[in-house]
Amino acid sequence: METILFLAHTGADGALAPAALQALTAARSLADGLAGSAFLAGLVGGEVKAGADQIAGCGAARFLAVAGPEFAPSRYSSDVVAAEALCRAADATIVVVAATSRWNRVLAGAAQRLGGRIDAHATGVAVADGQPVVSRWYYRQRLEAELKRAGRPWFILIDPGCAEAWTGAPGSAAVESVAVALADGNRRTSVAGVRVPPADQQTIRPDARLLFVAGAGWTKTQPDGKAHAVEAEKLIVEFLAKTQASLGSTKSLVDLSGEGQAVLKFMTHLNQVGQTGSTPRHPKGLATCCHGEEPHTVGWRFINERRAINLNPNCSWAQGKADVLYVADAFAVMRKVNELLPVKA
Repeated sequence: METILFLAHTGADGALAPAALQALTAARSLADGLAGSAFLAGLVGGEVKAGADQIAGCGAARFLAVAGPEFAPSRYSSDVVAAEALCRAADATIVVVAATSRWNRVLAGAAQRLGGRIDAHATGVAVADGQPVVSRWYYRQRLEAELKRAGRPWFILIDPGCAEAWTGAPGSAAVESVAVALADGNRRTSVAGVRVPPADQQTIRPDARLLFVAGAGWTKTQPDGKAHAVEAEKLIVEFLAKTQASLGSTKSLVDLSGEGQAVLKFMTHLNQVGQTGSTPRHPKGLATCCHGEEPHTVGWRFINERRAINLNPNCSWAQGKADVLYVADAFAVMRKVNELLPVKA
């Protein structure tokens, strides 16, 4: 019999983020598919009651928690001890976790301490022939594999965007506190504070409904014989501010700085989408001034609705890679779109 532990960390407000709720859906479906399995929830954070109440109706038999000020910040030395303690308290054989930056740093160490195994970047869990199966993509999202493991405990990190967020009714959960004694060595690292960019400079938003991708065409010579990189920056930043969309880029655009060409100052390799970049999972995507070749569109594989703006009607976006292609000047389109959009509250 499997004992499945849903493991999550709470935010500053004590609640669970969307990525955690998505992992909860995956964990719950796995428990439902494995006959006779037990399902538990484990939380780590400064405050956990709000998070536990948020998922009180998820069907977990027990809600375990390691809580306190020392577990509020993301810190490997304390997080790994907390994860280990929760897994031991639950006697977990399968641990399903959202692949957040905090857990990605920690859980390989927890698996080692417990003599277990770990699979990261999982895109789904299912049951086949009475056994849990993990789906994972390889070779830049071109090959999908299904994995089974005999070793336990088995840690499974679910990539955000791979499941619907759990939406059950909140309630009042009975939280069992798991005591963890931190040694001096677990406190050597201290978190002095958190620095975040101003809202108008934050361009990567994993939870955004829309991914806006800018290609190298924004910095190329326009019909008047001149490049308009400054206007391109203004149009894109205004659109992002009004829609709170996430910003992506083609490799050709982020590489322009090394070629001595005009660049968009707010664009970095962190924004890169495609074969050598990220493969985001936003519900909708809009590509502008992009060539749309396979190395780029492979990054769009998990975008549900894909649209593109390009002056070339024979652009490869038109060859079945986009649901809708607007044959138009992206500068003119985005000027009009920005005029029509209200300011995001």
